[in-house]
Amino acid sequence: MKHKSLIRMDFWLDPVFDQIIGQEAGLSLTVCRPGDDRTDLDLVLHSAHAYHICAARDEVPVDWRVDAEFLERAPNLLCVSSSGAGYDPVDVAACSARGVLVVNQSGCNADSVAEHTMGLLLGVRHRIAESDRVMRAARYGTREDLMGHEIRGLTIGIVGVGNIGQRVAKLAAAFGMQVLGYDPLLDGVELTDRGVEPVGLQELIARSDVVSLHCPLNDQTRNLFDASQFAAMKRGATFLSTARGGIHDEQALAEALESGHLSGAGLDVWMVEPPADSHPLLRMDNVVATYHTAGVTHEARRNAARMGAQQLVEVLSGRQPPRLVNLQAWPSFLKRYESMFG
Repeated sequence: MKHKSLIRMDFWLDPVFDQIIGQEAGLSLTVCRPGDDRTDLDLVLHSAHAYHICAARDEVPVDWRVDAEFLERAPNLLCVSSSGAGYDPVDVAACSARGVLVVNQSGCNADSVAEHTMGLLLGVRHRIAESDRVMRAARYGTREDLMGHEIRGLTIGIVGVGNIGQRVAKLAAAFGMQVLGYDPLLDGVELTDRGVEPVGLQELIARSDVVSLHCPLNDQTRNLFDASQFAAMKRGATFLSTARGGIHDEQALAEALESGHLSGAGLDVWMVEPPADSHPLLRMDNVVATYHTAGVTHEARRNAARMGAQQLVEVLSGRQPPRLVNLQAWPSFLKRYESMFG
């Protein structure tokens, strides 16, 4: 059996990942640290067959993000595995051109993110975080000063009805909300099966009391929600995003909230994470803000680690993994794999 090498950076990872990898004969795991000697790191990278990378772009050192230059340093690399559902630190096109597979752990944190989404919505509409701040600062007035609104009977529009979006749809329906959904990758029958009324994006924006983003960040969704889209939303509507920073324009959102056109926002994702203390959205009482923690639960992290390790074992055995991002790279991957391992 020819030896196979897996590397990962030293980021927080549930122990089940290393346990599963450690049980595989002929597969070694090397944990690299940004402060390690660059020459030693390059030697390890040169012989690596797989690389498990943190899914959070801002937590990955620039020279350890996967792009064409990185791939030149890793000529034997066969697979890049993201630690979560997203894969922002990975240039998928560059990997595909080199016959390098990219895999993610889609679905690993779907329940956690869906629950968090509803938490943000309740936090905004019931003014929970605002009430907490008032109590801690002893800035008491009357209870009516913090009067919120029920969500029952509202219309929620879900942009992106994948693993997470369809779970949000079920939770929203349980709260008595009407659920609209837009996803260009799914037809009307599939959207209906996932618990939403299929509509176009502009109809969703115009009809929804709450708009919630659950789509990936790519060339089609970057700046999808700008000033014009916020202006097209209902007056008094609520905006939520647990998707990715960059899909909505943060300055335009701040202006829509400041003008009173939108009544509140619940945000878990940011262009720069964490956002600066001076960020205008953090100064608003009608914004509930979290630090990209929607999918960061013990259960979700354990799911992601287990799925990631099992999927890498599949890839390094020459089998097609279940969560392959760049299917077009599979034929060239197979040729490279066979040339290395027969």
